[in-house]
Amino acid sequence: MKIAQRFKLAAAASVIGLSFSTMAATPAAQDTAKPSVVIVHGAFADGSDWAKVIPLLQAKGLHVVAVQNPLTSLEDDVAAAKRAIDAQPGKVVLVGHSWGGSVITEAGADDKVSSLVYVAAFAPDAGQTSAELGKDYPPAPGFAHIVADKSGFLSLTKEGMSKHFAQDLPAAATAVMTATQGPILGKSFEQKISVAAWKTKPSWYLATGADHMIQPALQLDMAKKIGAHLTRVNSSHVPQQSQPAKVAEVILDAVRQSK
Repeated sequence: MKIAQRFKLAAAASVIGLSFSTMAATPAAQDTAKPSVVIVHGAFADGSDWAKVIPLLQAKGLHVVAVQNPLTSLEDDVAAAKRAIDAQPGKVVLVGHSWGGSVITEAGADDKVSSLVYVAAFAPDAGQTSAELGKDYPPAPGFAHIVADKSGFLSLTKEGMSKHFAQDLPAAATAVMTATQGPILGKSFEQKISVAAWKTKPSWYLATGADHMIQPALQLDMAKKIGAHLTRVNSSHVPQQSQPAKVAEVILDAVRQSK
């Protein structure tokens, strides 16, 4: 190959490399203008549980990531949340539903997390387990429809999903939710939280008044305990599916006030 041809190829490669580096840098620069939203789903669900809320947040120009929890232990779920947090270019608004509230309580201690949003979620203190939060309240009706397999993983029956987890959704929707639910290792609820991020981070709480999984009175007491901005909706345990616009607005409020 002639020297002139080699020079042209080297120059072209340099231009291509510069173009790719510019393309890679531009989104990151844009993303840091607003915090990313990282969502942690609860037990008996997966990331698709947030499919109605995510587009509403994206329409506001937000980068959104739904964590896929392994649901094998508190430690494993916290690690999954932390990986998602680490992958974001700037600050993070961390959202947790149900069991996901316990996860964000610990994972939210990360310096990149600017605020926490609890959606019908557990909000334990350091040294507490999720299970002990409800000990002073009547058992939630949905608990009677939780079944365990031989490995100790818990799941909801079809009736539990349709009449207690998501009773305000149509049967076609709850049938899919039953089929796609993520079983959780029962011992996870007995594991203690090591740190309570809500003590140092501003928090929002969306409480669900027709909840059959976490007693509404318990939700209100937890919201008060953590000093959260409180919003109430009359919904089942999954307002992200039955009233997604209201859930999105709570998250957007946290985004607007993030520093």
